[in-house]
Amino acid sequence: MAELFDLIIRNARFANAGTSADIAVDGGIVAATGDLADVRAATEIDADGMLALPPFVEPHVHLDTVLTAGIPAWNESGTLAEGIALWSARKASLTKADVLSRAEEAIRLLVRHGVLHMRAMVDISDPKLTALEAVLELKERYRERLTVQVTAFPQDGIESGPGNEERMEEALRMGAEAVSAVPHLESTREDGVLSLRKVFALAERRHASVHVFCDETDDGESRFLEVCASLALSTGLESRAAAAHANAAAYYNEPYFQKVLGAVKRSGMSIVACPLINSVMQGRYDAYPKGRGVTRIREFHRAGVNVALAHDDIRTPFYPLGTGNPLDAAHMAAHLAHMTGQRDLRDLIGMVTTGGAKAMNLGTAYGYAGGFLAPGDPASLLLFEAGNEGELIRDRPAPRYVISRGKMLAETLPAPTWLGV
Repeated sequence: MAELFDLIIRNARFANAGTSADIAVDGGIVAATGDLADVRAATEIDADGMLALPPFVEPHVHLDTVLTAGIPAWNESGTLAEGIALWSARKASLTKADVLSRAEEAIRLLVRHGVLHMRAMVDISDPKLTALEAVLELKERYRERLTVQVTAFPQDGIESGPGNEERMEEALRMGAEAVSAVPHLESTREDGVLSLRKVFALAERRHASVHVFCDETDDGESRFLEVCASLALSTGLESRAAAAHANAAAYYNEPYFQKVLGAVKRSGMSIVACPLINSVMQGRYDAYPKGRGVTRIREFHRAGVNVALAHDDIRTPFYPLGTGNPLDAAHMAAHLAHMTGQRDLRDLIGMVTTGGAKAMNLGTAYGYAGGFLAPGDPASLLLFEAGNEGELIRDRPAPRYVISRGKMLAETLPAPTWLGV
C-alpha cells in the first residue's frame, strides 16, 4: 500500500526551476518533491501551475504603532519629527489590550499577504513596557504558525533617553531577540557613536542580534553606517547585524560611498530598506531637485550585500497608508531604485523572501537553502495565480494560498469583474 502523507500540493510551478512539481508534506515538513503521481495524502491541493514562492518575510514592522494614524491627530507635515511627537503623545495612554488588538489585526493582515516571518520593532521608551509585553504575548500565541522576532527599539535614543539602556536589557530578559539604536537622533555625533558601541556590546554579551535605525535622514553628513559595519566586524556579530533605512547613503559622495560599501560587504551585515515610508518622509526639507529618499538598494545588492525590503509602518503617525503587502514595498523599490529589468524584478522578489530571511538569521527555520523547497524543509510556501515575478510586482495580488508548516493559513479567491462594455 502506498504511503499516505498529510498533504500533497500538485503541479506547483517554481519560478527559478522553470518546471512544475508535486510536494508531499508530513508532520509539517517536506517529505518529497517531484513527480508524485502515485503518492496519496489526506488532503490534496491542485495548484494547477500556480507560481510557488517562499514565504514573504517582513524584517522591519512596528507592531506597537500600527493602526494609530490620526489618533490623536494626523501628521500633516509628514515629517519624522511630527511623527515622533504624535507617537509620544499616543504612547502615554497605551494599554496592553489596545496594543494586543491592533497588533493582532496587523499580523492577520500580514499573513493574508503571505508574511510568515516578521521582525517587530517595539518602542521601549515607555517605562512600563506595555507594548513590549503585548507583542511578546502575541509572539507566543502564534509561535506554531509564524515567526515573530522582537526588537527592543529606543525611539527616544539611548544617550538622550533616560532609562532606555536598562530597559533594553530588561527586554532581552523578557524574550526580545534583538536590540536597536537611533544614532542620528542622539544629541551629538559622539553620543550617536557611543549609543552604537553600547548596543553592539549588549548584543555581543547577550548573544542577541542588532537592528539599527541608521542614518534615517537626508543629511549626507550622517555617517553612522560605517560605524555599524566596523562594530559588526569587531564584535563578531557580522550577519546578526542589520542597518535599516540608511537613507543618508543616497547623498554620500561617490568615493565615500564606495568606501562604506566595501566596509558593509566585509562586515556581513544586512541592509533593510524601507521604500514606502522613506519615499514620502525623506526629501521634505529639500528644495528642488528633491532627493529620492531611499538608500542605494541596487548598488548594495549588486555588490553582494544582503538587502531586504520592509513594509515598515502600517497606518501610523509616521505613515498614514499601508496594506501589509510586501509586494507594495517591492513595487515602490522598483521605481525608486530604477530596478525594472527582468533580472531586477526577480531580485526584488528575493529581497522580500530569502533576503529578509537572511536579515533575520532564520536559517533552517526558513529553508530554501539552495533557492528551492527541498525534503526536510518546513512545508511553508505561497501559491500565486501569476506567470512570473514581474507580474507579482505589477499587480501586487494576495497569494491564492498561504501555507505554513503544512497548514493552510489563508486562501484568497480572485475577485470577479463585470464589464458593461
